[in-house]
Amino acid sequence: MAAPAVQISSTNPADPADLIGTFVPGGGIDVDRAVRAAAAAAPAWAGAPGQARADALARVAARVEARAEELAQLVCREVGKPIVEARGEAARTAAILRYHAQAALDPDGEVYPPGDGRSLLMARRRPRGVVGLITPWNFPIAIPAWKLAPALAHGNACVWKPSPLSPACAEALMGCLEPELPDGVVQLVQGGVDAGVALAGHAGLGAISFTGSAGAGASVARQAADRGIAVQCEMGGQNASIVLADAELGRAAAIIARAAMGYAGQKCTATSRVIAEHAVAADLRDALVAEVEGLRVEGPADAACEVGPLITADARAAAEAAVERGVAAGGRLLTGGSALDRDGHYLAPALVEVADAGAELAQEEVFGPVAAVLEARDAAHAVELTNGVRYGLSTSVFTRDLDRVLDLAGRLDTGLVRVNQPTSGVDLHAPFGGEKASGLGPREQGKAARDFYTSLRTILVSPAVLE
Repeated sequence: MAAPAVQISSTNPADPADLIGTFVPGGGIDVDRAVRAAAAAAPAWAGAPGQARADALARVAARVEARAEELAQLVCREVGKPIVEARGEAARTAAILRYHAQAALDPDGEVYPPGDGRSLLMARRRPRGVVGLITPWNFPIAIPAWKLAPALAHGNACVWKPSPLSPACAEALMGCLEPELPDGVVQLVQGGVDAGVALAGHAGLGAISFTGSAGAGASVARQAADRGIAVQCEMGGQNASIVLADAELGRAAAIIARAAMGYAGQKCTATSRVIAEHAVAADLRDALVAEVEGLRVEGPADAACEVGPLITADARAAAEAAVERGVAAGGRLLTGGSALDRDGHYLAPALVEVADAGAELAQEEVFGPVAAVLEARDAAHAVELTNGVRYGLSTSVFTRDLDRVLDLAGRLDTGLVRVNQPTSGVDLHAPFGGEKASGLGPREQGKAARDFYTSLRTILVSPAVLE
């Protein structure tokens, strides 16, 4: 039998000669078949008792836990995530599934006082039917889980298109899902842009959830709006860490360095900008350079690895070019920014001091181990700089002054505000999402996920005979 004309080849970013596998991408016909199969399975799944859905998700979580090391090693190999972080992702995936297993038993509505004082007036939640899920490569099992688990818990069927850069991880997660769920309830379609466009535009969806770039997310949102279906898009960030004059600088520098450069900066919540008050800007800059230069850039399978490779050669070239443009435009290179002479797509973590808040490095997401360093006159100016970008996902503030925290938290245009913490990292039971170009639609995770994966139906039941 002849091989398909087009294949997805998955390779190890730390060792590009290491072929993980080849996968057949789906096209429009495959997406249509998947949606139809999910639609056929959806009514029975929606009608199943909440306890049955809860039990199924709990069993999936147990499978993930049983295969945790295998999954972590695959995440490490396929997307270059440092093994310590990869193990954390596997554990988090299981925890997400267990959390939403319990959510399947939450109240599914509310009762209101009826106008006539006799009837039953209630609002009940019901699943949207078939939901489309488009997920990225950088969290290849956790992000799919935080979409799949609530969708399934609330009675939806799912058609899932993962990134073409993490097809093996997707297959492995499906290996945990399929044995514990009814046939057809979750459909996996591998593929790239064509498959994503076909899924986002399919008339059989009741909702679509997307995580990825701002450009692709805007396209998904337009397609959903044209059909009048629910849409949820998480689209990256240009996250700032604000360091106020009273902060403990050594601790702040250590946290920021890892938030900016860990996993080669390939997180939507990674720190992209460091904004320091004038009084401590020079000291913070020096401490930050020392911390960044001390980070371990190793193969991701090494337990000491903190940075690791970028996902592809093109991604590394793009990050390196962004640094070069930043310096050419007047930025001062503090450290790093050059490709490392070794197998794999490694780049020395880069800090660029930027005087112009409108400069590219201060405005646009690089999605690599690159951060701009800026100086603010005072806290108010730091807020102005932080808000002066089109994104609004995560901001961290380093200070010992609670009053200033309470003031700043109300003025920052970001979905997450984290005090004396990295911009990266989220709690699985708390709402997650951004403002402006970082997010569209209801928040993800926790109880907030229910708002997206269900719709409300208001029901009024009156007595058949009034006395």
